[in-house]
Amino acid sequence: MAQFTRSELCTRILEGQHLIIYNRKVLRIPTYWLDAHPGGSLSLLHFVGRDATAEIEAYHNDQILPMLNKYSIGTLAEPGPWNPLLPPIATGWARKDGNWFSEAATWNADSNQVLLVANNSPALQKLAPTFETLTPSPSHLSLQVQEQHAAAYKTLHKRVIDAGLYRTPYLTGYGPEFVRYISLGLISAYAFRHNWLLTSALALGLLWHQLMFFVHDLGHMGVTGNWNIDRLISIAVADFIGGLSIGWWSDNHNVHHLVTNHPSHDPDIEHLPFFAISPKFFSNLYSSYYKRILPFDFAAQFFVRLQHHLFYVVMAFARFNLYRLSYASMFSKIFEKRRARGGRWAVALEFIGVAFFWWWFGGIVLRGCGSWQMALAYVFVSHAATSPLHVQIVLSHFGMSTEDLGPVESFPDRQLRTTMDVKCPEQWGFIHGGLHLQVAHHLFPRLPRHNLNKASLMVKEFAKEEGLTYVEFGFVSANQEVIGVLREVAGLVSSLGQQVKLVAEVASTEAKEAVNKKIAQQETVFARGRLANTHSNI
Repeated sequence: MAQFTRSELCTRILEGQHLIIYNRKVLRIPTYWLDAHPGGSLSLLHFVGRDATAEIEAYHNDQILPMLNKYSIGTLAEPGPWNPLLPPIATGWARKDGNWFSEAATWNADSNQVLLVANNSPALQKLAPTFETLTPSPSHLSLQVQEQHAAAYKTLHKRVIDAGLYRTPYLTGYGPEFVRYISLGLISAYAFRHNWLLTSALALGLLWHQLMFFVHDLGHMGVTGNWNIDRLISIAVADFIGGLSIGWWSDNHNVHHLVTNHPSHDPDIEHLPFFAISPKFFSNLYSSYYKRILPFDFAAQFFVRLQHHLFYVVMAFARFNLYRLSYASMFSKIFEKRRARGGRWAVALEFIGVAFFWWWFGGIVLRGCGSWQMALAYVFVSHAATSPLHVQIVLSHFGMSTEDLGPVESFPDRQLRTTMDVKCPEQWGFIHGGLHLQVAHHLFPRLPRHNLNKASLMVKEFAKEEGLTYVEFGFVSANQEVIGVLREVAGLVSSLGQQVKLVAEVASTEAKEAVNKKIAQQETVFARGRLANTHSNI
């Protein structure tokens, strides 16, 4: 079998090959599989030139892993831990019709962080990445230490497997869940029939809230472990009952797990104009997920100044944004040439499911409210009742680091640095859907959530042994932490208002670099302050 040097891998990547390292094997991912991959193309593109062993084994079960051998074209020539390359997508490069093009420019601003901003250079757009493009900035992290942490994580993962935590507790876990689902559904229907409309709306909203945790499990293949079965069930629940696209959610959520809290790449923290959890968002960042600039314009400056006051108000209406994102994603899939493992049936079924949802919710429930005022009240109460879900989702990340420590950082280090747990008595865990234990979930995304309590104990031991920080807050203090982050960033908007305006209005490259340097300095101070505050609350 062929052996590849670092230089040979660079050459092949620059030629357009998608090469990923797995257990020292070099995997060549065919172009057609990028769109066919169940986890989405970005899940692969973010690991071109990198060792993705931990991520691959965290996301794929024992039935899938042997299939990777068919993509192997050789092994690494150099001994020792692989010194990772920087994936082209990390610096704004992408391929279309066999050619490179620049989606965005790279901004470093006197730091080693790789953030993407608008690319206004026609000359750059006509060029292609180089060896220097694929070479990461020097990292303060030790490659040997990161390799040690990755090896320790592999041992931890084996402990989790040997403990049987991947076995789904259908009776003891989902038994009480289904009693809860059915009860809320019956309460909503009974109240509606007796014209107790707001009671019906509240029960329906609580049902949606609880069902989304089930959909989350299915999206991670954490129920049956079979993609087709879990996707079929999740469409029935998410699309037919909830009116949301599980296909969109899975693509979005997988990227979030792999590049957690990265301002340019993680869609789960890209919420302008309403929220910015870091001064980095003041720089008109480019989103590799949404394929557009996230403008820090007048609207963004207005809302971000008030974001700590508006947080719960926005969360009350967050479900409407999920509709928007779901339907935009579904529409885009109409034009895709190939989908994964029978994925076309899934896309078609999602359209049927969403149509069915609006038939029963809009055509029967809302029309049955008797007046447009009551229908509007029903919509508000039912949707606002799901807001604890949206608050829950952001608690574990909004208060954590948004630093980019480069591709040297290991999978467990990155997840522990960007994710926190929310402490909760076990008997009340169902309110959080088990997802208050986000650290264990991020390390083992396929793990049935009813087993996360046991896994989290192992993770705490692992973190202590490896000298890693395990962050957890109580529910109230976690909310205070998030509001504190939002307040601090809001306070920076006013002080940087004039500089931010220059970024949008001044054509001078020197002026923009000066402004970005100022923003970078503010971000450094902000990040250090958040880190110190986090450590003081562990």
